[in-house]
Amino acid sequence: MRYADELAALRASDCGPKPANWQLSPRAVRAFILGQEEPIRHAGREVRISAKFLGDDALVERAIVTLAGNRGLMLVGEPGTAKTMLSELLAAAISGVSTNTVQGTAGTSEDNIKYSWNYAMLLAKGPVREALVPSPVHVGMQRGILTRFEEITRCPLEIQDSLISILSDRVMHIPELGEDEAEGGVLFAAPGFNVIATANTRDRGINEMSSALKRRFNFETVDPIRSVALERRIIRDQCQEMFATSGLKLDVQEDVVELLASTFNELRHGVSSEQVKIQRLSGVMSTAEAVSVYYQSALEGYYYGDGTVSTGAVVRNLLGAVVKENREDLPLLKEYFNRAVRLKAEKHGGKWKEYYENRTWLK
Repeated sequence: MRYADELAALRASDCGPKPANWQLSPRAVRAFILGQEEPIRHAGREVRISAKFLGDDALVERAIVTLAGNRGLMLVGEPGTAKTMLSELLAAAISGVSTNTVQGTAGTSEDNIKYSWNYAMLLAKGPVREALVPSPVHVGMQRGILTRFEEITRCPLEIQDSLISILSDRVMHIPELGEDEAEGGVLFAAPGFNVIATANTRDRGINEMSSALKRRFNFETVDPIRSVALERRIIRDQCQEMFATSGLKLDVQEDVVELLASTFNELRHGVSSEQVKIQRLSGVMSTAEAVSVYYQSALEGYYYGDGTVSTGAVVRNLLGAVVKENREDLPLLKEYFNRAVRLKAEKHGGKWKEYYENRTWLK
């Protein structure tokens, strides 16, 4: 819905070969996700195709090729590396819908993956087609669209394994309706059906996937961003979009974005731009978390201050992001300020000096 104009323009101008039941060709799907320089003339105006996933272009290409084949796609990586966003973009471009989703939790059952029943109708009419409540996987097979499976390793192992036969044979058996295809007892997946799953590497060991299920997926690792400039761009673009969505007339402050992007990048990788060694935090220092810290700080300035983002607010919200997972990271954060931030304050002054002076909030 958000990118309806871009998708419509790409569909109208797309001349590339398409796999069965795809809305766009692989080339157009790539353009939708990674953006393209030349605008498209559509419906009497020029439509610009924006870059929505910033990072590894080759990863996006491999993911598209995987989905064009007969294997599922598994996106793994640290929390906050935009795995979910990438799966949404792929589903929107390929199937025209990104909401056909199973959310994996410890309480996810096989009914959530295959189908369940309307028990009032089941008691009244017995096991008939109208009484069946289709799951997202069932809907995906029926319509020939992608099904997204979020946090698959959060599900118990036996629930995960209910996908094995579906991904192998592209068939779902519904024994309550009989074994006859005409009666609905066998559902064959329409062309275009596939599964995009995501899993956090931090969840490894909670419910490790079976080797049989792993063989049904191609695994792609979404790595954290290493470039400060790229991280700065993501924070700026995401916050501008969030301000617009919330109806807030705020401008992103580049100097604050710079120090926030540098902080998260350095804490994530264990070294500052001045080559000061930093002990890595055990918590997640993702780009998504950096966006949240800036946005919360901006809201604090908008509602309680003069409309600008103060470095004090940034430090307070950074503290909340760090200690919510592990309070033992607090001494490491203090050490980062006392070593790396102090050096930057002496070298650059300005916002870095304010930032360092507000370390008193780290209690």
